[in-house]
Amino acid sequence: MSFPYEEFDLSGVTTYPLKSRASKARAEDFGRPHEPGTGIGPFVDALPNILAAADFKTVVRAMVDAKRAGGGVLWGLGAHVIKTGLGPVVIDLMERGFVSAIATNGAAVIHDFEIALVGATSEDVDEALGPGRFGMADETGRLLNGAIVAGVGAGLGLGQSVGRFLSAKQPQFARASLLAAAARLDVPVTVHVAIGTDIIHMHPAASGAAIGEGSLRDFRYFVSNVARLEHGVYLNCGSAVILPEVFLKAVALARNRGVAFAGLTTVNLDFVRTYRALTNVVARPTAVSGRGYSIVGHHEIMIPLLAAAVIELDRSL
Repeated sequence: MSFPYEEFDLSGVTTYPLKSRASKARAEDFGRPHEPGTGIGPFVDALPNILAAADFKTVVRAMVDAKRAGGGVLWGLGAHVIKTGLGPVVIDLMERGFVSAIATNGAAVIHDFEIALVGATSEDVDEALGPGRFGMADETGRLLNGAIVAGVGAGLGLGQSVGRFLSAKQPQFARASLLAAAARLDVPVTVHVAIGTDIIHMHPAASGAAIGEGSLRDFRYFVSNVARLEHGVYLNCGSAVILPEVFLKAVALARNRGVAFAGLTTVNLDFVRTYRALTNVVARPTAVSGRGYSIVGHHEIMIPLLAAAVIELDRSL
């Protein structure tokens, strides 16, 4: 049977008053124009209380509350954060008490180490790969592997090993080094390595035994740091695979030992949304308690903005 051409009868459609409807966008939540000369605090306050802007404000408040209540602010940093020049911003946050610990990967340590030594990092891979020069800077491979072997042999993790080396040698640009600052301020740094992913693994001085033992030791330190995040904050900045996976395992171990993670805030901050970060940082760890947020934006813009907002809110309270 075929249907006829027949217009639907709208005469019986019911309506309701607009004001009675629940609406997601309301005038009182709208942004306000920036007032020149008022600074970053009023700028953030004037952002809309809608979607990502509302999430950003919530994260800022959670970080300030965590610092003041001793809940802890743990940063997971990928290498891109270091090579886009954000070390001094994070160091300043360390000095202000907004960094309880740092977790990172092998590439970030390499960039930070090179910055400490010569004030520069991030080689041109396309230019260096063809003639076989990629990853072959002598000091990077020789000194960094030596620091790892010596430190791990003394019972330290990878982060402690490199921090101790930089503290002892005080290279020319140590003040710009995240790991040197962490050693100076007694902020724990853990390094989570995948063997074969970093240029120092290409050098004869690399020791699989030391790298593996140091990275496993750092994983256990990291679990202890994560387990302290009741009413704290974990930020994953610029790591799509390694740190989200390590964080999920740390949460699993802590929950196995009875940590409830009440009031935990997790944040993924990156310029793209990736599966593991959204799943293993934002969603799964906060499914039972706490809240996860995803903020999209370039690190070289968003991390300084986040740092400034946190500093200003803390100062105003």
